[in-house]
Amino acid sequence: MTAERVAIIGLGLIGGSIGLAVRDMLPDVATTGWDADTGVRDRAAERGLVGTVCDTVAETVSEADIVILCVPVGAMGYAAEAIAPHLKPGTIVSDVGSSKRSVGEALTASLPDAVVIPAHPVAGTEKSGPDAGFPELFRHRWCIVTPNEHTPQEAVRAVCAFWEGLGAKVEIMDADHHDLVLAVTSHIPHLIAYTIVGTASDLEDVTRSEVIKYSAGGFRDFTRIAASNPTMWRDVFLSNRDAVLEVLGRFTEDLSLLQRAIRNGDGDTLFDLFEKTRAIRNSIIEEGQDDARPDFGRKDH
Repeated sequence: MTAERVAIIGLGLIGGSIGLAVRDMLPDVATTGWDADTGVRDRAAERGLVGTVCDTVAETVSEADIVILCVPVGAMGYAAEAIAPHLKPGTIVSDVGSSKRSVGEALTASLPDAVVIPAHPVAGTEKSGPDAGFPELFRHRWCIVTPNEHTPQEAVRAVCAFWEGLGAKVEIMDADHHDLVLAVTSHIPHLIAYTIVGTASDLEDVTRSEVIKYSAGGFRDFTRIAASNPTMWRDVFLSNRDAVLEVLGRFTEDLSLLQRAIRNGDGDTLFDLFEKTRAIRNSIIEEGQDDARPDFGRKDH
């Protein structure tokens, strides 16, 4: 099975980047797109994020081989219900959400006649909206695909081939395992970032201007993460609550051990932890998932 027509619902950072990447890397694939916000649709048309920005959901998905839902995970069920009456038989419906078990259940319940194949491109920035997208977003990044045991393999291959065509590396994974892995690598780090930035802003003896003026590299990195789309991350934490709470409990225990080491002047424990985490950072760079330069090699898109 080859996808010749791809429909994108939601034209923000991820949806817009998909459209631009298809334009550059899969020029024979036709794209349509829709967003609930008329202003976003207008800007998407101006930027050429997809081949055709449609006025209705029905027009967007009616001829699509693959429909990709690029909406917050809390809205996946509503989006699926909206497109359901307009899909041709056998259409593949996928998504880009950061939690997979709850999304897969929502899509399957609303789309009994579609082939549901959840996916998660592990890529993004702190920016959002139709001006944030760029075609290189998925290049050399992982996309995790989470079909169930009944999913037709031909359809799974089509979704994998699509993401590989955009430059991504594809991994097939169980949905529950995905949610646990992403709780560790993405969700808890975002929760920590939101918390420390909020704590800094609430300290009575440190003014807001001082927090901004004297921000060191570590705090700046936290603020970059904490600038991410609040609606999206609210929905992520609620939809992946079980895995997040499990990992958060472990993190709380580890934080208590670190607190005791500092209180007791236990330099060996601190050094061992810092050495171990430094090795993990070096491994991420060696894997090609980040850049060792001071600015992390990130361009201002």
